[in-house]
Amino acid sequence: MTDRLDSARAAYAAAIADAVTAEAALGALHDLARAVCPARLFTVTLTDLAAGVARRAYSSDPVAYPVSGTKPIGNDRWFERIHIERQTYVNNDIATDKEHFGDYDLIVSLGCEAAANLPVVIHGELVGTVNILDARDSYPPATVARIEAELRVPAMLSLLVATRAPG
Repeated sequence: MTDRLDSARAAYAAAIADAVTAEAALGALHDLARAVCPARLFTVTLTDLAAGVARRAYSSDPVAYPVSGTKPIGNDRWFERIHIERQTYVNNDIATDKEHFGDYDLIVSLGCEAAANLPVVIHGELVGTVNILDARDSYPPATVARIEAELRVPAMLSLLVATRAPG
């Protein structure tokens, strides 16, 4: 895995250096994530806590999860973990937390039954989440530790580039 991860880090560095669009910056992060962990579905959402909404900024499956519109941010266990504690939300069997996943049936139809949501904090403010989904039990503690170690800083950089990209 080390050679693959080293190659993915180098590719990310080159891609983010050249990224001039949000799609390129977030796509580079997606490519890195695939080298770090299982990632059948990968999305990035931007958070507007003042307005109480999240907006999808990137999707690996734009047919099922298009980049458009907003969804309300609920005050639930997920909100507490991500927005208050600023810790990665992990659920290896999302059937146990269906109320958080309003799109549960769609997620399962894509073969995803586990989720890891990494909060992205910049200047002390939660600006978004990196949402990685795959098969049940895809995110044991060692994998979550790898996600946090390998994706946290690149996620910050990718979101900075994405939110400052023209258009």
